[in-house]
Amino acid sequence: MLLVKTQRDALLAPLQSVSGIVERKHTLPILSNVLLEKRGDALTLLATDIEIQITTTANGAGDGEGSVTVGARKLQDILRSLPDSAEVSLILEDRRLQVRAGRSRFSLQTLPAEDFPRMALADGQAKSFTVTQKQFRRLLAQTQYSMAAQDVRYYLNGLLLIVDGAELRAVATDGHRLAFASMSLDGALPGDTPRQELILPRKTVLELNRQLADSDEPLELAMTANQIRFTFGSTVLVSKLIDGKFPDFQRVIPASLRNTVTLNRAALLQSMVRAAILTNEKFRGVRLLLSAGSLKIIAANAEQEEALEEIEVDYSGDALDVGFNVGYLLDVLNNSIVDTVQLGFNDANSSSLITLPGDDRFKYVVMPMRI
Repeated sequence: MLLVKTQRDALLAPLQSVSGIVERKHTLPILSNVLLEKRGDALTLLATDIEIQITTTANGAGDGEGSVTVGARKLQDILRSLPDSAEVSLILEDRRLQVRAGRSRFSLQTLPAEDFPRMALADGQAKSFTVTQKQFRRLLAQTQYSMAAQDVRYYLNGLLLIVDGAELRAVATDGHRLAFASMSLDGALPGDTPRQELILPRKTVLELNRQLADSDEPLELAMTANQIRFTFGSTVLVSKLIDGKFPDFQRVIPASLRNTVTLNRAALLQSMVRAAILTNEKFRGVRLLLSAGSLKIIAANAEQEEALEEIEVDYSGDALDVGFNVGYLLDVLNNSIVDTVQLGFNDANSSSLITLPGDDRFKYVVMPMRI
């Protein structure tokens, strides 16, 4: 049975959009597969890892309807290796999926579609609103780098989303630094919408950042108590939520700062990159020496090598000598698309606050380290 016959890219693009969540090794072999479902002229592709499920569609001619699962990576690798202009046919026969293009033939093992573990969509009233893909992608980019990776405090291995009135906030922390960003939802939600907090898993955040376009195309979010659904273009991503209580991030953000300095972001970033070359690989610490008119960035390593960068600054406050993980500073500088940043300090033992001048919708708190 001919499932679909179409151009290579018309099949490869939707396959790539769903297969990003497929693990290479899985306890359930079928989770390494993608589900292909042909109904009419539409071919639906679906992948899941039990926690996240992504569905999208491809169009192409075919002479029948049916469904099957096949190895996602193998199919993707085959399509990638074919010429851009190739016309590809997927033919289902004798529990094998034949991939044909020109004089190339591939026969792939399949598993029954009825054994594929689809995620159950949550019951109950979903709160939904629409923003642009660009807006939400920017919100993720400003905060996602602060998520923990494998913390025993599982609720830190994700990103907190807060819908509060006409505002959407995102918060991420790994216990050493915290990023906060917000955006307006004017007109996207009714004024009496109750506040809602939810924690997106790390993998969901990274997948959204990979898939969303930097465009004004719509992105619909629909939230229930234990699930969230993102709809954009022909793609639907459904994710479970992390069940836990996120720490009170407001207590972490310094209420007042004794000393602040405004710096050119690009100049500071370049100085940090150069200094980082000679940091200790394990601790990656740099010292910031702030004095009247000058900011010095010093890095050293176990081989007694040292880097010194100096930037002229408009500063006349207290002299400070404070250490930071340079990776934490590079993360915020790389993910800020502004000309200047503001660094705020109290003393060498207190957390510092990085903000964007004229923008109260972003805050980045970083703890100092002993060097």
